[in-house]
Amino acid sequence: MKQAATFVITEFTNPSGEIVLRVSGWLDGKRVRKNFHTRAEARAEVEGLEVDATQAETGLRRAVTRLTEAQLKDAEAAVLRLEGKAHTLGFCVDFTLTTYRAPEREKALADGVADYLAAKKREAERGIISLVQVGSIKKELALLTAAFPKATVAALATAQLTAFCERGDPSLKTFNNRRGILSTFFKYAFQQDWIAANPIEKMAYHRIAHRRGSAKTLSVEQCRELMEFVEAHEGGRLVPFFALCLFAGIRPCVRGGEIIKLKPSDVRLDTGVIHVEPEVSKVRMKRRVTIQPNLAAWLRAYPLEQFPIAPPNLQTLRAKVARKIPLTKDVMRHTFISMFVGKFRSMGEAALQAGNSETIIRKHYLDLMTPEEAEAFFGILPRGRGEIIAMPVPEKNDTRVAI
Repeated sequence: MKQAATFVITEFTNPSGEIVLRVSGWLDGKRVRKNFHTRAEARAEVEGLEVDATQAETGLRRAVTRLTEAQLKDAEAAVLRLEGKAHTLGFCVDFTLTTYRAPEREKALADGVADYLAAKKREAERGIISLVQVGSIKKELALLTAAFPKATVAALATAQLTAFCERGDPSLKTFNNRRGILSTFFKYAFQQDWIAANPIEKMAYHRIAHRRGSAKTLSVEQCRELMEFVEAHEGGRLVPFFALCLFAGIRPCVRGGEIIKLKPSDVRLDTGVIHVEPEVSKVRMKRRVTIQPNLAAWLRAYPLEQFPIAPPNLQTLRAKVARKIPLTKDVMRHTFISMFVGKFRSMGEAALQAGNSETIIRKHYLDLMTPEEAEAFFGILPRGRGEIIAMPVPEKNDTRVAI
């Protein structure tokens, strides 16, 4: 085993007769001999030589520096991390100082979520987004806050947020939905200078191959059974709700859909048109729905002045009806569009009436119903209280694409 280098201090008389202190020994195979006037200088040299000897075995270096011990350790750790990389420590420091923008202030995650939700509620009040959207955002961000109760907004990294979105082994669509909610939140945080960069931008977005088939609909018999049931149930107070959803295709969600926001004044029996205003429409675009003669009969038999479109406790009442008739989310609207196409054979007009694109109409609703089924559907009337009366003919929409 190699012996550690040893250096000694001895008195030595120069040829001039002067007595000095000599440091002597061997370093890396070479003899060392140096003279000093004081013992302190000699001792300092010995210490330096011992460091040089240690460096020869371990790779350590001796250098004069203004850095503190902690700073030296930090710099050394940074250089070791860059070993094998293309850039030097100096380059990385210059890049950081040039491109990194520190947040103006730290923001606790819980406080940031509260501010963001307040902004979303204001958007809902102005009709920019729906209350259902606000509810979905609130639910997801409440889970985020619970998962990181003590974190700041800036402390959350892409890896942590990816794991959060992957909780419970979700479907790709669910993952994308969660990612979308977080993305809009962190965009807001970036605008508020709570973060220097949006961590969601580095999170993968999954492409999903959509395989859409024909829309699920009710048969004519099921529609007739549905209207007979609601007419006989609760004194008929559910009739306007179901008639407008089934025979006019108004979006039927009882928590925030078009049917909840539709005003009685927008249902114009005198002109034969339902005006779905932008603040009512799901897609924020106005459309006009022609009131078919059988729908007019239902609305005359159960006038909106006496029978509200959305009666109290509607959600519970609808659930009772759904236990008798299979009412999935949009099945009444799908039925209306399919029957409309079956009767009038116009994808362009169906798209305008329903607030969809012609592509969607062709893909999901074309040839689902025969003209005979459609005729029977639009012939469903109130029992003993309604009759077909000629309706005013509204102005034709500009676009009619015949099948």
